[in-house]
Amino acid sequence: MSAFPASAPSHVPREFADVIRDHLADLAEEMIAEIQASVPEYARPGDEKYVRAVRRAVEEALRLFLGRTAENGSGKGRLLEVYRAIGKGEANEGRPLDSLQAALRICARVAWRRLALESERLNLSHRRMSEVGEAILVYLDEIAAAAAEGYAGAQIKVAGELELRRRRLLDLVVADPPADPRAVEDLARAVRWTVPKTVAGVALAARSPGAGARPALPPDVLSDLDRSDPCLVVPDPDGPGRAGILDVAVRDWVVALGPPAPVHEAAQSLRLAREALTLARRGVLAGDGVIRCADHLSTLIIFKDEALIRVMRRVRLAPLGALRPAQRDRIAETLLAWLQCGYNANEVAARLHVHPQTVRYRLRQATELFGDQLKAPNDRFELEIALRARALSAQASPR
Repeated sequence: MSAFPASAPSHVPREFADVIRDHLADLAEEMIAEIQASVPEYARPGDEKYVRAVRRAVEEALRLFLGRTAENGSGKGRLLEVYRAIGKGEANEGRPLDSLQAALRICARVAWRRLALESERLNLSHRRMSEVGEAILVYLDEIAAAAAEGYAGAQIKVAGELELRRRRLLDLVVADPPADPRAVEDLARAVRWTVPKTVAGVALAARSPGAGARPALPPDVLSDLDRSDPCLVVPDPDGPGRAGILDVAVRDWVVALGPPAPVHEAAQSLRLAREALTLARRGVLAGDGVIRCADHLSTLIIFKDEALIRVMRRVRLAPLGALRPAQRDRIAETLLAWLQCGYNANEVAARLHVHPQTVRYRLRQATELFGDQLKAPNDRFELEIALRARALSAQASPR
């Protein structure tokens, strides 16, 4: 809307309209020359089609300005329609609104300069000069506001279409089976996304209903937080400066980062991230920071087939069944630590914060219980998996 009072003249004094009409071609040339010299975005001397478009826009502006005399301001609707379309075109061309506004100011300045040159010949009074100047400013304000409205509308539309395309690209990247690489490359080119060498899928879950504020992420991160299973695709996750880009999200979201993978394996990376997210929500994995699947691969393997793990626990941990619950827990904890610490009782004692003699006593009990299982490497491996699964499950239960 105009920033000037309602009493400001909406028509152009006839004397000045006659000056513009007589010098329309010269004024248009002068305005175009100054616009191209002062606004880099409009300087395309070798593009004849573009120069003609600029010329049409300038001549249309002058004709509509002249219409203020003949129609006494009644052509305002047409004026605003034209400049909304111009603003929309600028947005679609990707030029900043400042460039258009600068061009409009240049046109107003050239028009006023022409008036100053002709004022003495026309014998215009100071009052008449003021009316012309105010008419120019009111006109400039109206068309600038209309152009800004068209520009904003186009930006919203373009942003919406771009976001839809980026979401479609995300769907293609994480498709299983993988999408045609040519389709990915074509859509990536359309949204100006450089296809990276590696990507990582990211699974997210809001920490509480309605509490998931959208994190500020780099523009090359593909995201869709509105779907039932929110996810991201992070390009080159191991690249310089990439390690902390998800840290901004962990306050409101539980975030699981899948392992780096080639683009055609993005679905697998996202699948692992979702599995890690599920384990975090169960309490198996800590979810207070970014959960990096690469740091929890063994846990993901253990919980990949829980039915199989239950069978392994029944078979390998059967000797613990004869013990009281508290004693069972102590023996299982000590035996797992011993297997993980390379069979070093002193390290086990330091890890569990007990005396080495206590560790040795418990290990003698474990040897009596498990016997040959502690001798064969394959049996020890399965026993460690079973004990690890038991410990992780116990960790999750209270949560």
